[in-house]
Amino acid sequence: MATLKIKNLGGGKLPAYAHDGDAGMDLYSTEDTTLSPGQRHAFGTKIAIEIPIGHVGLIWDKSGLSRNHGIKSMGGVVDSTYRGEIVVTLVNLGAEPYHIGKGDKIAQILIQPVVHAKLEESHELGSSMRGERGFGSTGK
Repeated sequence: MATLKIKNLGGGKLPAYAHDGDAGMDLYSTEDTTLSPGQRHAFGTKIAIEIPIGHVGLIWDKSGLSRNHGIKSMGGVVDSTYRGEIVVTLVNLGAEPYHIGKGDKIAQILIQPVVHAKLEESHELGSSMRGERGFGSTGK
């Protein structure tokens, strides 16, 4: 199990797993904001995390916010070398304004191992069943 050092930058709520076995820790808003349809906003969390070398923090949606209200996280990669405030950008893809209050759950962060690949430029790539077929190539 990886150990995370978390620094409260003043007024932030520490990330937490809601249930044993959850993949992501909840991240919380530090402000009151209403997102109009189509509006984006960057929410500070007032926390910083020391992610261990060889790991990454990936910011993902809260599924209830996205399904029920159209609130989508713009995602994000938190590298192990970053020590600044975790910021979550949300966009309202719904049809109605949505209010986010101070202390509300706004996203989740997953801590995962990272594999660094050795890059090798090549003039040819190996063949595969799919080949170069892209979007929609696997059917409905």
